[in-house]
Amino acid sequence: MDYADKEEFLKEFSEDYGYPNGPKSIDQIRATEFKRLENGTVYLDHAGATLYSELQMEAIFRDFTTNVYGNPHSQSDISSATCDIVRAAREQVLDYFNASMKDYKCIFTSGATAALKLVGEAFPWSHQSSYMYTMENHNSVLGIREYALSQGAAAFAIDVEEAVDNDGLSESLVTSTKISLLPIQRRKGASFPERDPAGDAYNLFAFPSECNFSGSRFNLDLVNIMKKNPERILEISPFSKGRWMVLIDAAKGCVTQPPDLSKYPVDFVVMSFYKIFGYPTGLGALIMRNDAAKLLKNTYFSGGTVAASIADIDFVKRRQGVEELFEDGTASFLSIASIRHGFNLINSLTAPAICRHIASLGMYVRKVLLSLRHENGADVCTIYGTYTSEVSYHDTGSLVSFNLKRPDGSWFGYREVEKLASLSGIQLRTGCFCNPGACAKYLGLSHSDLLSNIEAGHVCWDDNDIIHGKPTGAIRVSFGYMSTFEDAKKFIDFIRNSFVSFPNKCANGNLSRGGSIHFSPEGMERWLAVSKYVIKFITVYPIKSCAGFSVERWPLCSTGLLHDREWLLKSQTGEILTQKKVPEMCLISTYIDLNQEILVVKSPRCRDELPINLKPDSYNGGIDEIDLYGQRYEVLGYADEVNLWFSKAIGRPCSLLQCFSPKFRVCLNKRGDTVMCRDLESRLNFTNEAQFLLVSEESVSDLNSKLSSNTRKGIDGVTVKVNPMRFRPNLVVSGGEPYAEDRWRNLKIGNNCLTSLGGCNRCQMINFTHKDGQVQKSKEPLATLASYRRLKGKILFGILLRYDITELDTDSYLEVGQEVHVNPE
Repeated sequence: MDYADKEEFLKEFSEDYGYPNGPKSIDQIRATEFKRLENGTVYLDHAGATLYSELQMEAIFRDFTTNVYGNPHSQSDISSATCDIVRAAREQVLDYFNASMKDYKCIFTSGATAALKLVGEAFPWSHQSSYMYTMENHNSVLGIREYALSQGAAAFAIDVEEAVDNDGLSESLVTSTKISLLPIQRRKGASFPERDPAGDAYNLFAFPSECNFSGSRFNLDLVNIMKKNPERILEISPFSKGRWMVLIDAAKGCVTQPPDLSKYPVDFVVMSFYKIFGYPTGLGALIMRNDAAKLLKNTYFSGGTVAASIADIDFVKRRQGVEELFEDGTASFLSIASIRHGFNLINSLTAPAICRHIASLGMYVRKVLLSLRHENGADVCTIYGTYTSEVSYHDTGSLVSFNLKRPDGSWFGYREVEKLASLSGIQLRTGCFCNPGACAKYLGLSHSDLLSNIEAGHVCWDDNDIIHGKPTGAIRVSFGYMSTFEDAKKFIDFIRNSFVSFPNKCANGNLSRGGSIHFSPEGMERWLAVSKYVIKFITVYPIKSCAGFSVERWPLCSTGLLHDREWLLKSQTGEILTQKKVPEMCLISTYIDLNQEILVVKSPRCRDELPINLKPDSYNGGIDEIDLYGQRYEVLGYADEVNLWFSKAIGRPCSLLQCFSPKFRVCLNKRGDTVMCRDLESRLNFTNEAQFLLVSEESVSDLNSKLSSNTRKGIDGVTVKVNPMRFRPNLVVSGGEPYAEDRWRNLKIGNNCLTSLGGCNRCQMINFTHKDGQVQKSKEPLATLASYRRLKGKILFGILLRYDITELDTDSYLEVGQEVHVNPE
């Protein structure tokens, strides 16, 4: 690492970074409590879930192995002692929010989402009620809208601009911010009735203390204004009447700046503990004002929430305590007992010190990202959020959301960034982060854009990161109390090396970020002079994602090589299985005997090999239909003994299916975007994109040279050498320059003509190897390929081919040693 960069960083942030006045420095914390990160992992998704400390977990383990805990609903001494632990935990939570036990109660839930759901279910909605929420809210907050609308209440969003924390100066809030009311929503054809002059209706306003998309912090003076003088925000709107109650989603914000409930009388605050100190997951809390609790009604009752009930008549007497009334069933008492160890850790550092430490890293990353320029002077990065030079970096939150641009102004897809970051050992988050309002606001997506994206097939967590030239989400890095400058620096270096264009000389085989393929002049001259390429290997893969077998000669058919990818494995839930999710599939070897018409499969997990008759009378599972890659197939199933064999081979229940007839009903959405699309002009079995994949020995040799060079440079301590079979090609050819196949347009092998469909986009599967019956995964060779074979979000190696059938000759075949005649671009 360049220590000059750290020295420069410390000149600006030394008073805040690394806990200078704490019990441990940041370096000591990492060395003693996070040894598992010493393997080079850079974890930058703390807004999703922060990491637990190893010392924290050791303390929890000692606690659980030393003490005995019992069900708090029992009356034994152990259970009574457990009740005391739970009670102390409630007090610790309230202390964290500076909430008086006289005014507030802590109700444990399964998480912040469950706490929000509880409020939505139990709130006293009526036709006179309103549910108002900021655009920048998590889906779990938006979900409360369903309860409001179902009860005839009105629901509407407001957009708050530049609502950063101004140290509680309420007079400046309205004048320094712009608040826009968005369209009113109602259901069941409800009209807008006159508001009750008595003002007995209850309304709810929800906002996050910190936006999990942009990191912007909302001014908590919104609480006092909405509770005392809602007209200041709603102005002359009829919805300003009635009693307004306020809910804060503090799941993100409480990590560094928990709302001070002694200053802001919030009615409901929700939070999750894993966001603060990593463990336990599945536990959160609803901090609720006592007077607000009296208004909520929990319809359901369960063990622990009732004082008495009679089974055969309509009678129930509920408990009076707030916690007892809303905590259904037995509390997660072991998880609750563990939170004190997390709070002990956080309290030893203090929330303000954690806030300053994290903010220093966030500000550093923002400044560097904003300073990045391409060789033509174009900006590299667009950051989302309200960050001006006048705003203190303590108010900028703990995360940075952004997107990256190419020199021509087009966007890099966020999935490309995430994929390359993972190869570099950097874990980050991409998408909309379950915050659709903030996502649409900062990305400038209109309702028309959003609906168009949905119609194009875009849903949460898919790979549609660019639609109609616009990003559908963003990239987010977020820091935790144990994050270091080195983490931030490695991330910045990754962005520079992977996405910033610098003047360079492209070497043979490099794919430039502008999209052209470059060869050195000498390489081009040699390439044009070479006319002889020959087939070195032919490999057939009968079962999708299982091992293939090599042949000297093999017949062709309308789908490519006969029986290639003709079978697949399907889980009991209907999921098509591949090595990406079931790496053990690579251990299943296959062989087809055309004379005997059988497929033979073997696995180290199965004692006997399994012969499968290829004739139609061997099917016992009936005919079914499946959708795969936008195409519908009729498939044939097999008898139970076949499915049991494969289930044992991969260690999970599955069934074998054979392609019977692709119906060619295209399900893919047709957009105008230029994408690497599947070959839909030819008959396909269960291949990902095309009938054939071809790689050249020379390209593989060049890749191995680069892998060896990386080892010598110390980039990776283990020498990696790959053979062509790592890429699961059908055809391996030799001859000519490395990557000459990039420019092939048409091929002729014997009397057979094939068309190149372009490069093959590589994925993590090429990083799997198997040794001694075990599947191993590394970063190579994909990481090295990403450094020089990346084009428009794809990492390309090898080419896809289509078999051009004129009149299918029953004697059509390919054979090792055949000459390959190419027609270049």
